[in-house]
Amino acid sequence: MVVAGDDALAHRLAAELRGVYGEQVTLVVPPAQRSVRPPVVGRTRATALFDRVSAAVNRASGTGNGNGNGGNGGGDGAALAGARVGEPPGSERVLEAAELTEDVLGDAGVERAAALALVYDDDETNIRAALTARRLNPRIRLVLRLYNRRLGQHIEALLDQASALAGAPLRTGAPGPGSSGDPGGPGDPGRDVYDASTTVLSDADTAAPALAATAVAGTSKVVQTDGLMLRAVERPPPAPGEVADPGLCTLALLSATANDPAGADGSEGSGSQGPQLLPDEGAVAGATGRGTVVLENVSYAGPELSSGRGVVPSFGSLLSRRLRWSFAGLVACVVGLAVASMLVTGERPLQATYLTLLDLFAINDPAIGEPLGRQILQLCSGMVGLLLLPVLLAAVLEALGTFRSGSALRKPPRGLSGHVVLLGVGKIGTRVLARLRELHIPVVCVEADPEARGLALARRLRVPVVLGDVTQEGVLEAAKIRRAHALLALTSADTTNLEAVLYARSVQPDLRVVLRLYDDDFATAVYRTLRAAHPGALTRSRSVSHLAAPAFAGAMMGRQILGAIPVERRVLLFAAIDVGGHPQLEGRTVGEAFRAGSWRVLALDTAPRGQRRAASAASSRGPSLVWDLPATYVLKPEDRVVLAATRRGLAELLGRRPRRRAGT
Repeated sequence: MVVAGDDALAHRLAAELRGVYGEQVTLVVPPAQRSVRPPVVGRTRATALFDRVSAAVNRASGTGNGNGNGGNGGGDGAALAGARVGEPPGSERVLEAAELTEDVLGDAGVERAAALALVYDDDETNIRAALTARRLNPRIRLVLRLYNRRLGQHIEALLDQASALAGAPLRTGAPGPGSSGDPGGPGDPGRDVYDASTTVLSDADTAAPALAATAVAGTSKVVQTDGLMLRAVERPPPAPGEVADPGLCTLALLSATANDPAGADGSEGSGSQGPQLLPDEGAVAGATGRGTVVLENVSYAGPELSSGRGVVPSFGSLLSRRLRWSFAGLVACVVGLAVASMLVTGERPLQATYLTLLDLFAINDPAIGEPLGRQILQLCSGMVGLLLLPVLLAAVLEALGTFRSGSALRKPPRGLSGHVVLLGVGKIGTRVLARLRELHIPVVCVEADPEARGLALARRLRVPVVLGDVTQEGVLEAAKIRRAHALLALTSADTTNLEAVLYARSVQPDLRVVLRLYDDDFATAVYRTLRAAHPGALTRSRSVSHLAAPAFAGAMMGRQILGAIPVERRVLLFAAIDVGGHPQLEGRTVGEAFRAGSWRVLALDTAPRGQRRAASAASSRGPSLVWDLPATYVLKPEDRVVLAATRRGLAELLGRRPRRRAGT
């Protein structure tokens, strides 16, 4: 496996492939990224320290290969750490390169690799490298990180077409348990079957639903892709004497110490007190005082909601609340005058209203010689008409001002309360903003960069925005943080997010806060400290790379990862898998195929095999989804199932178990 990137996702993805799937990984990073400490995934601290010491000893003994591509005079400036051949499973070598050129891809072994993940933050860099890699190896499986959804669909089709023209099969079989470094042909048992497919993913799309759901109490966790929607919800422990609604099935049990500030932090190292993913019925029945995450619905949904409503404001937004109340008062006066005129003059209702309007606009004859009541009503109508003129003028001016400011950023209204303050509208913040607005949740954005990516979306959605550095005094106050319901700190700087959360908690101690943090140790320390200082308020720390890496790793293994949902500080994956080639599923009943803590079959897709790949056919596949499978249903080789799995469970299901090192 080859992973190329320039940020935290590349390191975490490489660690995921090594620690969970036991794969041999080549990591290509810029020179400055070499000093970044990779995350510890799927192994203990002692093992990780041993690996780093072993790598240092190997480099010191000369086993590293400082390859600068001598055929080109070392023009790519690449430096290679680790051996090229004979590397044990689960090992990693690092290739430093300032630019991902064809020579660098060759040094990384793309011609022999089973899969290549391009996770640079720049879409253009990933596309250029993908085209080069497809030319070097038409049979390689490609996984691209692209923010632009529409461009990603076109690139995916283009690269698959290029592979097909080169004669490489697309998804011709399931990966076998053999080595991925040199896959054999279709007739070689125990070796990988070539899978030259292309998968385009976005870390922002993967993490946004989880971040948005965490910020709002009672919001469902939703995974939606290719028209398939899975909806899960987090439920509190039932009261004494009550029976919790299990939904379709129980996906997880939350930490037993969720209300204890000094208890488990919800990570994989929390032991028996931490969250339990995919528990069996006995564990669910015996879990008292624990919250649950249950599956509510599995269905095919229509296209996603539009992220914008255009720049033309709605009619209700043209006029202020005071002006609308003024118009309502004038209408009430006209109705009252019309009723009084009908009683005084004895006219019919329509005629009485007509005379009142004539008096209102001062175009009726004076009521000389008419009864006193009629004269008084005419004077009152004239007074109301005088009041109507400035109100009409104010309405015209305000409407013109609204249209003029339709392309400008709104400021938070004075009476706003119960909203979500979103700090940072970059790639991640933009997707979270769109998700929150789809849920009709009021949002106020805070952004320091006036050219940030998400400001255009905020302008279209008419979301209030505060421009300013959140570390400066008065910025969070301008966002009405004292009356806010939750704060999402999603900037790329951990210290900025932490500073904003600490200040917000000093202003409103019971504020719900969600932090975007990269370093796991730092995130755990912050999480437990904030929970201990404010035990009555919800605190969550989320890492975008932690949420996205399992989906990217699964795609590199040749599986369609539909999405992931966070369960405290763990991750539960949803994947679509063909039953054929998996002895853990094939020929077994749904009940027998369920393995607690590893995987669980949720639904069956009965669509023809040719229609499963095309996302455009999602609307015609609705009736083919069977989610209420009986436990006695026998899974056939031609079936395709949607299942929930843990990271290690999915690795075992794919036949990729972490291998023990020699002598251990």
